Amino acid sequence: MKSAQKQNIACAYSTQRGKMYRALAEGFLCSKIANKYRGKVQLLFTSPPFPLNRKKKYGNLTGSQYREWLAEFAPAFQKMLAPGGSIVLELGNAWEPGRPIMSTLAMEALLAFKTKGNLRLIQQFVAHNPARLPSPAQWVNVERIRVKDSFTHLWWFAPSDRPYADNRRVLQSYSDSMKELLRSRRYNSGKRPSGHKVGKESFLKNNGGSIPSNVLSFSNTSSIDQYQVYCRRKGLKAHPARMQSGLVEFFIKFLTRPDDLVFDPFAGSNTTGAMAESLGRKWISVEANRDYIRGSRGRFTS
Repeated sequence: MKSAQKQNIACAYSTQRGKMYRALAEGFLCSKIANKYRGKVQLLFTSPPFPLNRKKKYGNLTGSQYREWLAEFAPAFQKMLAPGGSIVLELGNAWEPGRPIMSTLAMEALLAFKTKGNLRLIQQFVAHNPARLPSPAQWVNVERIRVKDSFTHLWWFAPSDRPYADNRRVLQSYSDSMKELLRSRRYNSGKRPSGHKVGKESFLKNNGGSIPSNVLSFSNTSSIDQYQVYCRRKGLKAHPARMQSGLVEFFIKFLTRPDDLVFDPFAGSNTTGAMAESLGRKWISVEANRDYIRGSRGRFTS
């Protein structure tokens, strides 16, 4: 991050609520432009290049370099946060090159990030994508000795024990059986084999929905969404690792309020900015790849 201050940083485009900057994340965080936003970000939500053991087109680091690289961001990320702000990182799994065993690189990088930033790990989430293609292909499709890897982890960090959050903003629809219970008002209350005592009145209170778990499931398979259509029309290659919009929506609703500022330093196709805009939040996004920025404009066209 030390030499990144020399980088040229430009606003690629802006909307009513946000701005997309063309820059490396390292360069942006060291810039005068970033100074304007320090201490104002309620949610830093991002999916940095995954800690894979082979190079991908979207620019991931490999091996132990990744651990040091990710950890260096922690203090700079923390400085961007408003009081009560949060950091949510999505990290995928890694496998040892040429071997059918998992790498611990993601966990090592995560712990280094937490330590370097003196952060609290508030909660862990699992993001399941049921439509994800089987991988790693060699071990799943060819040798048939592993099952497919269909989830990533999201790690919720904060500088304090009690960052702002409100799970009433992300309630799920009640199941049909719960709706029937609320309608009939008939429930077998009392002590359970586990020792828990369940009261009828508290259980049958209608809270507007059920509290979600930390296992989230979203597909990312649509080929006719606004972004994909725009990329095809403009002859642009779509980003190969797009974030599920439902995942971004969940965390923005859960951890921010209207008009709060959301920041994504590895924006890719800028799903974060688009969801923040649609939910009435302010946003700033940073992406180094010119083609990905050009395609991301499609998320804001009608």
